[in-house]
Amino acid sequence: MSDIDPKTPIKTDTKLAHAGRDPASFHGFVNPPVVHASTVLFPDVETMRPGGQKYTYARRGNPTTDSLEEAVKELEGAEGVLLANSGLNAVSLAVLSCVKSGDHILITDTAYHPTRHFADKVLPKFGVEVDYYDPALGADIAALFKPNTAAVFTEAPGSLTFEMQDIPAIAQAAHAAGALVLMDNTWATPLFCKPLALGVDLSIQAGTKYIVGHSDAMLGTIAASERAWEGLHELHGAMGCHVAPDDVYLGLRGLRTLSVRLERHQRNTLDVLAWLQDQPVVAQVRYPGLDTDPGHAIWKRDFSGASGLCAFDFVAGTTRDQANTFLNALKIFGLGYSWGGFESLAIPVKLKGSRSVTPVDESRCSIRLHIGLEDPEDLINDLSKALDKAFG
Repeated sequence: MSDIDPKTPIKTDTKLAHAGRDPASFHGFVNPPVVHASTVLFPDVETMRPGGQKYTYARRGNPTTDSLEEAVKELEGAEGVLLANSGLNAVSLAVLSCVKSGDHILITDTAYHPTRHFADKVLPKFGVEVDYYDPALGADIAALFKPNTAAVFTEAPGSLTFEMQDIPAIAQAAHAAGALVLMDNTWATPLFCKPLALGVDLSIQAGTKYIVGHSDAMLGTIAASERAWEGLHELHGAMGCHVAPDDVYLGLRGLRTLSVRLERHQRNTLDVLAWLQDQPVVAQVRYPGLDTDPGHAIWKRDFSGASGLCAFDFVAGTTRDQANTFLNALKIFGLGYSWGGFESLAIPVKLKGSRSVTPVDESRCSIRLHIGLEDPEDLINDLSKALDKAFG
């Protein structure tokens, strides 16, 4: 990491600016080169046969991918980090590194819907048994373990509905049963939550969101504990995974400003939600960073901040037409999937078929918001005009 003495303790913001960089290795240039490559040449057969040099083939890494992996490794406090070409790809690789035919996996009922789709459609084909659990179980999850339970997949807060989980309690129960623990930590990033310090074995991020931060590249990261690293490294290599160097570079560039962007996302979100909570047509705001949220106590214990993703429910009796009118009236908020970029976004929440263990009112009208980096007053005005349009 640059010329900083590795024995010198440094803060997170300094790590963000320096981790994964070694200007002296590249003629003093601040940023690492974007290496476009496949073939790597060897000086002689004696070096080639045992693979006796750092780089042997670009699928197995190059200076660009190494830079991002090393930076994320420092932030996560991991044994090792590997890259994936999307968040979902990171989820699937992490899960497959933990399970084999005949194994059983527990997945939180509030997981990202594409994660559920992978678990329901792909894992059974390989003889892996899948069960979902209530995210509120905490240590009581121990009652769901079977002799063949190999892993527990967590996500905090939960997708769309933002429930928190007692990750340390779940990890303790899982490890007692010999199972690995995975966590989708995209919402908080390792700046606001460090899953491996809470007992998690594989910390997963859709780097597409806050790491890239500019809605212009797809990326996933998987950070492994010592216990999980060998299995992840072997699976990742066997699957032939590789992320294009230009996308990796965009992830590196975004990483340098992650702290200042998240700080603004959080501040803007709290401003917008303070206003939104007072609106008579809003029944509930879903955001663990608020002291009114049911998961606030766990969030406060395990997290150091909150990002820009949140949701709210309209009051009972709100129609789909009213919700659609609200969304269509937005001008600054864009209608689009994904999140984590500089821009504010809104989507309708579709809960039908998204839960199988926990009760959910599928009739309620909910909206998911991503609060971007615009001026919060402008965002509030945009929401206000859209509410007026929908509710008069």
